[in-house]
Amino acid sequence: MSNVGSYLWLIPALPLLAAARIAFLGPRGLRPSSDWPCVAAIGVSCLLSFWVLFAVGGLPPMGEGDGHMKPEQEIVAAHPWVHVGNMDLGFTLRADGLTAIMLVTVTFVGFFIAVYSIGYMRDDPGYPRFFAEVSLFIAAMTLLVLADNFLVLYAGWEGVGLCSYLLIGFWFQKPSAADAARKAFLVTRLGDMGLLLGIILLWVKSGSLDYDRVFEAMKAPGMDSYYVAAACLLLLCGAVGKSAQFPLHVWLPDAMEGPSPVSALIHAATMVTAGVYLVARCTPLFVLVPGVQLVVALIGCFTALLGALIALTQNDLKRVLAYSTISQLGYMFLGLGSGAVVAGIFHLFTHAFFKALLFLAAGSVMHAMGGVIDLRRFSGLRKLMPWTGATFLMGALALSGFPGFSGFWSKDEIMAGTLERSEAPGPYAAWYLLLFVVALVTAGLTAFYTFRAYLLTFEGPEKVPEEAGHHAHESPRVMTVPLVVLAAGAVLVGFMEPLTHVFSDLLRQHTAGISELSPQRPDYTVMAVTTLFALAGIAGAVYVYRLRVGLADRLARAAPALYQLSLNKFGFDEMYQTFVVKPLDGFAEFCRVFDLYVLDKIVDIVGMIPRLFGALFRPVQNGLVQFYALAMILGLTVFLLALVSKLNP
Repeated sequence: MSNVGSYLWLIPALPLLAAARIAFLGPRGLRPSSDWPCVAAIGVSCLLSFWVLFAVGGLPPMGEGDGHMKPEQEIVAAHPWVHVGNMDLGFTLRADGLTAIMLVTVTFVGFFIAVYSIGYMRDDPGYPRFFAEVSLFIAAMTLLVLADNFLVLYAGWEGVGLCSYLLIGFWFQKPSAADAARKAFLVTRLGDMGLLLGIILLWVKSGSLDYDRVFEAMKAPGMDSYYVAAACLLLLCGAVGKSAQFPLHVWLPDAMEGPSPVSALIHAATMVTAGVYLVARCTPLFVLVPGVQLVVALIGCFTALLGALIALTQNDLKRVLAYSTISQLGYMFLGLGSGAVVAGIFHLFTHAFFKALLFLAAGSVMHAMGGVIDLRRFSGLRKLMPWTGATFLMGALALSGFPGFSGFWSKDEIMAGTLERSEAPGPYAAWYLLLFVVALVTAGLTAFYTFRAYLLTFEGPEKVPEEAGHHAHESPRVMTVPLVVLAAGAVLVGFMEPLTHVFSDLLRQHTAGISELSPQRPDYTVMAVTTLFALAGIAGAVYVYRLRVGLADRLARAAPALYQLSLNKFGFDEMYQTFVVKPLDGFAEFCRVFDLYVLDKIVDIVGMIPRLFGALFRPVQNGLVQFYALAMILGLTVFLLALVSKLNP
């Protein structure tokens, strides 16, 4: 196992080296082949990640109730980094069950997104820059999940934020893309400040940034629970920002301005899951403060419902999927807040496959339709694009929670975990029962809006926008093969947990803190109820958009206020503009005026004092030699008189 530890650094290093190679050689030397260093590096990192997964699975399991990893139960690569006072900060990478799952998810899905991008981005003038940024993004994300201390995690966290800014604003010539990149960077920055403050609080009390030492210090007898709660809430701020949870969810839909592979990369398997990973990694802290766990669950459940309600009426296919991502991330937070950490991570894993598939399929539609992504401008594309249509359907069934597909298994585990928490003794049981009911309703809404998007795009009479011209056809094989692979994952990966219990074993036996949680039992009643809600949502979409065409428009006219509320995203952007952006703009204008007319004038006055002082002596310097001679004689006379008076008092 030590051999595996010595190669851990290669997983982020290979994409980083590929990014450097493409950045320096791509624009001139590699341009048509700028893709291969990126694809090769991510591919090798993916193979190494599977090696790590099998190596971790072969380690001896942790003892029951033992939340501390022992040397023989972990894979570590430690390198000296910084020495500050009595604290040593190492560039330490560690692979445990949670890390192994995240590594495989990020690199496997990232690899096929990179392959897909070869066809999608082929004619773009920024082709080398795109693959350099994708490689850098994968390097930052893998560093984040491999970190064994909060400092390395924060380095990867900031790297992911920077790369998301670059990728969302890839087409920076478009004002909307530049604005979206800036919005994503600034909104997530609010959460990042909370994360930084939370890390500082943990360091102050523990004197360390290593995970194990921090967790042990926070669990020590006599530790103030309010202090732990404050630190956890600040960490949660960072997770809420990166994972687009309410109220910092507004950046993610605008991020659709980036290329479709970017949408799949950032919003399926990587950046938005960083917040989920952070909360899961800090499970030993969150279980100490059940009130904060409830806050996590409340934020997640409300975000899931909010995202689903907005997705019901959106007409941009990618924005429907964006709000779906927000909603599904909410489910993950609900699982983490309910103590069903295994279920939350399992849903993260399955979601990566079917949501990346849906985004790439939407990109395939956009590619064929000449850049058009408006659901009202095309329909009946199933015969025109059979591979894209079939794979999109697989992803839609998985997202809807249709029995047998991956989303069915992972979402049901979250539901069962929430219901189980509501039955456990404690002051918050009624809250978790309410969250369970809301999550059930959200599951029905998810199935409805997902099949609304599928039916409007691929069923009905064939309609193609003018922008597509006469060249609308199925995407090339380099784009459809990744769709097929991800579709197979959307169907099959859900069976991994019920058949092999691989997620439960990896997380409970090989992840510190999670082993202390009580195992979750399958609940077939919950499974049956959630299936009914999912099938009802699918049937409702078929009825409204296929059997009773035009009913949706009549319903919108019957309840215009509700329709507009959903269509306008509940006015969150306008509220932020009114209550945050405009006041800050006003404050900035006040600062500008104060600087220009007060501070600047004070500086001018200070600068005028030497000029006024010099003006007093300027007449003496008149340029007349006779005047200078007279002044010297007068001065000498005064000096002599003073000397004589001194000698003869």
